[in-house]
Amino acid sequence: MLKAAGVTAGAVGIGTALGTGTPAAAAGTAAHAHPGLLHTRADLDRMAAKVKAGAAPYTAGFARLTANRHAASGWTANPQATVYRGAGSPQNYAILYNDVHAAYQNALRGHVSGDSAHLDTAVAILNAWSAKLTSLEGSADRFLAAGLYGYQFANAAELVRDHGDFELGRFQQMLSDVFAPLSDSFLAEHNGAVVTNYWTNWDLAAMACVLATGIFCDDKAQVARAVDYFKDGDGLGSVRHAIPVVHDDGLAEWVEAGRDQGHALLGVGLMGTVCEMAWNQGIDLYGYDDSRFLKGAQYVAKWSMGGNVPYTANTRAKGAINGWSGQETASDAAAVDPAMQRPIWAMIANHYTKRRGLSATYLTQIAAKAAPEGGGGDYGPNSGGYDQLGFGTLAFSRDRAADTAASPSPSPAAGGSVASSGGGSDAARPRAGATAGASPSASVAGGLAATGSDDIVGWAAAAGVTAVAGGLLFLRRRDRVRRDGAQ
Repeated sequence: MLKAAGVTAGAVGIGTALGTGTPAAAAGTAAHAHPGLLHTRADLDRMAAKVKAGAAPYTAGFARLTANRHAASGWTANPQATVYRGAGSPQNYAILYNDVHAAYQNALRGHVSGDSAHLDTAVAILNAWSAKLTSLEGSADRFLAAGLYGYQFANAAELVRDHGDFELGRFQQMLSDVFAPLSDSFLAEHNGAVVTNYWTNWDLAAMACVLATGIFCDDKAQVARAVDYFKDGDGLGSVRHAIPVVHDDGLAEWVEAGRDQGHALLGVGLMGTVCEMAWNQGIDLYGYDDSRFLKGAQYVAKWSMGGNVPYTANTRAKGAINGWSGQETASDAAAVDPAMQRPIWAMIANHYTKRRGLSATYLTQIAAKAAPEGGGGDYGPNSGGYDQLGFGTLAFSRDRAADTAASPSPSPAAGGSVASSGGGSDAARPRAGATAGASPSASVAGGLAATGSDDIVGWAAAAGVTAVAGGLLFLRRRDRVRRDGAQ
């Protein structure tokens, strides 16, 4: 488990195989399954076959993809040597996220349509960036840039890793030297702040980057660090801090519901992304802790559709270690706009209802409402519209599994935390007859900070939020807490 001040004794040190001039894949680690981030070979084959057959809802999902300007094979990359995000710098990160989404959308379109021109375009974009990018700079928002665009870059590249013209080693080097070290550092040190000074989505973005980089670069230690942090990290992105209270009705509070709807949706989408990438490597985080994520996602889905949800008021500390400090309080879930959409629901709903055969009423409803899901460029021009790769109606719609109790496949890599992560084990899967009693887990101490302040207003406006009330709501520490025995 990564601690705020560093790594606990016995854990793999931060920066192992990173920033050393050697791609992580060269560190002698066992290979992971490829393609094996958000999409497996079976997933890509399913999409292509369903679209070719004219099957719904895949055709509607594919139409959203082909209509997006980023999916055009004529897209030309605009790589930068240094990308800046945050106040006090010449921000140019919009260039990066537009190119990342163009690479991903072209790669996905190429696999589904069979048109190699789109795969060639994706490769050209990715090669251009790996040949030029050397650093991410800016305010604390550079950590967001590393996390969000790092996991997205890895997913785009994973789709073309076997293309004859793709510079695989050079791209692994870029991820290992530019993106992953910032995300690793954030999980370990939180930018020198109180461990929970930053909101849930900061941790989750960093986790997504560490996990995606570990898989893409065949770095088993990186994957283990991300999995361990999801389960037992000190920050608000670990599952019991992000979802601290489970109620008798089976819903579990999402901590950022006390902040605002847009960032809560971002967090749910990122946690789903982490779970899906882990699942495709044989690690069941979806089912971890009696499917805690399902309960949190159901809560956010109900709340986002305008339903009443409980919220446990709490106050928490914020500030810098050995520096300034303060407290903020939130006493209720924030107001919502039921019309706000993010392309996050198809992936989560299909996992729980089709792979696992579970009932998830609110997820089913909100996924239907959001369908067909688009991607970057379809949800506003600012960065919030590019936080998810999207196109879930195309990518994640699936028939009900014949065996909804089957372990995820492939099996997890041998050894380390990954092997004991509950990759489909009985302990990790929802238990038959398990009750969802009120069970708040370990206390959430520390603070929650905003994402980049200059970006919030534009991000919220693009997402349909009419106002962010005078700053941000913060959460108060739970007093009704206990350890429930899980690792």
